[in-house]
Amino acid sequence: MKSLAALLLTASALLAQAPQARIKIDTDRTVGEVHPYVFGNFAEHLGRCIYGGIYEEGSPLSDKDGYRKDVMEATRQLGVTLLRWPGGNFASGYNWKDGIGPKNQRPARPDHAWGDIDSNRFGTDEFLQYCEKLNITPYICINAGYGTVNEAREWVEYTNEARSTYWADQRRKNGHDKPYNVKIWGLGNEIDGPWQLGHKNAEDYSKFALEAAKAMRRVDDSIKLIASGSSNFGPNSDWIGWNRTVLQNLRSEIDYISLHTYIGNRDNNFENFLAVSQDVDQRIEVVDGLIKAAQAGQRNPRPIYIAYDEWNVWYRARGGSEFATGATRLEERYNYEDALAMGMFLNSFIRHAGVVKMANLAQLVNVIAPIFTNKQGLFLQPIFFPIAEYAKQRNNMAIDALVTSPTYKPQGRQALGYLDVSVTHNKGENALYVNVLNRSQKTDITTRIETVEGTLNPSFAVWELNYPDLKATHDFGNDKKVQPKTSTVTAMLERNGFSYTFPKASLTILKLKLQ
Repeated sequence: MKSLAALLLTASALLAQAPQARIKIDTDRTVGEVHPYVFGNFAEHLGRCIYGGIYEEGSPLSDKDGYRKDVMEATRQLGVTLLRWPGGNFASGYNWKDGIGPKNQRPARPDHAWGDIDSNRFGTDEFLQYCEKLNITPYICINAGYGTVNEAREWVEYTNEARSTYWADQRRKNGHDKPYNVKIWGLGNEIDGPWQLGHKNAEDYSKFALEAAKAMRRVDDSIKLIASGSSNFGPNSDWIGWNRTVLQNLRSEIDYISLHTYIGNRDNNFENFLAVSQDVDQRIEVVDGLIKAAQAGQRNPRPIYIAYDEWNVWYRARGGSEFATGATRLEERYNYEDALAMGMFLNSFIRHAGVVKMANLAQLVNVIAPIFTNKQGLFLQPIFFPIAEYAKQRNNMAIDALVTSPTYKPQGRQALGYLDVSVTHNKGENALYVNVLNRSQKTDITTRIETVEGTLNPSFAVWELNYPDLKATHDFGNDKKVQPKTSTVTAMLERNGFSYTFPKASLTILKLKLQ
């Protein structure tokens, strides 16, 4: 017979292993499809994103057209579905006509957004041919700053017109007989921001965007248009008012409204850093409400979704002004905690899959990017791996799971759970993907995972990103430290559920099979 002390020790051990959190999954509680465009990316004429990243003429690493082959392969591995171009702030001063025709006749122009010189050797045809090589959907952002309505209309004519017209014939003359059929167009970038070339107030922007939309659709009425939502979240900004005005004025013409968010761990507080999910969730939900308000009272309202077309961690490579920031070339070196933040963003997009139908990580190469190059090769930054893994869940149905977990109260914020969770269901595989970020810096969290319908297979696949040094980074020849581990686990099922322990400061994806 065991002693009282031994019994107490056994009880204590069992208590320590008891679930502290719960994830309850009902596949009938669908939110919406995880649209493939949620795994989009962004390439701006800034620093070494285009020149020396995507495109490097004469390099032994490039193909005959000047595109870096190693970058193309990494882009495929990343799972990129959609690519936004040419900006960004750059777009508000860009004349697309400078970037077509014989390359040695194209003018070099000052970039008044970032303080550089653009050779214009990479233009519309080079961008669209790059998308064709990678089977990626192109997304072109027009110049709504210094540009005109007619320039936007002519750009659509150049890319999409099948008949013999002036700009369609110029495209043919430049080597592309068939139309590119570009379907995604942005009506400018961050026009609400005082930093933007051609900055406008909401009413003036709406008037321009409405006329541009009408003119562009006269060329091709099948295109999808993205309004420039507010990106100015400063203490004196009226970002809600901007979005309300834009949605009210453009509700009959647009298909998306954009949101942008960049975050950073400036105070070196890991748990505060990953609590920013509250801001991401709030911005999505507020704009979703504004969309519904703009549509209220219309008999057959045009569907409008959110395009979260710039998002990332970005706070180190910044200057005191746009030109000073441009001088940094935005070459952010990412660490392990930044990789965990990728899961935080993507979990929010999945939880709001009914309205978030597009998202573009900013950016693809070198400039605040998961891929980093030099003239000899490249390395993959830690943020690369979660994005590539989540991208496998495109077209799954997002599930509204019930989640309870221990909570904490970050400085200046409401309390929130340590576990940040999203769930998707792949009907074809009859599989559940359970995406769990444990943002506790000190505590592993044992969690009860259960389903309402369908019998779980006790064996399941585990993808885990877990590294002891939050500040670990990669470099050329040393990019194997922060790597995901995969395994197969067999759980002890009880009442169609099981317990699983999520390590502290980790990101885990469980792929559960339903029998």
